[in-house]
Amino acid sequence: MKQPEPWIRGIEAGVDPVIGHLLRAAQHIREDLTAALTPLSVEQIWAKPHGMTSAGFHAKHIAGSTQRLCEYLEGRQLTAEQLAEVPLEGYGTEPAGELIAKVEAALLRYENLIRALAPAEFGSVRPIGRQRLQTTAISLAIHITEHAMRHAGQAISASKLTLAVSSAKL
Repeated sequence: MKQPEPWIRGIEAGVDPVIGHLLRAAQHIREDLTAALTPLSVEQIWAKPHGMTSAGFHAKHIAGSTQRLCEYLEGRQLTAEQLAEVPLEGYGTEPAGELIAKVEAALLRYENLIRALAPAEFGSVRPIGRQRLQTTAISLAIHITEHAMRHAGQAISASKLTLAVSSAKL
């Protein structure tokens, strides 16, 4: 029997409801992206049907942006090496399993940070970016999943369009 979507599976016992929801959001991203990428060949993952960005870009960007945003959540700023990786996310030859593993590593890091975030710390300030704009820990934690979910949705659309275009050519 198919499970309900992660957001309605309930919150882990003893976990703050806000943290629990963020953990479920990470699980939702993981499941949606895996379902979108798994049926694709490497060529399909990196295809850009009708000029869309590839499913591969969205997966690679979820992994990279989650890792970068986790740096800010940890109170650090990005290094020159991390910034140099951003434009490379649109290109690749990685197969589904490799991209899913990168996303998994980023989400595990995120989940560990979230589990360690006490509700009393939700309002603590986290400077982000070169301008060191001020946000709160909980706003940043929520944004990480919002941003990743947006790109997971785009990966799903790119995957479906790529499969449709591929089958139309047969």
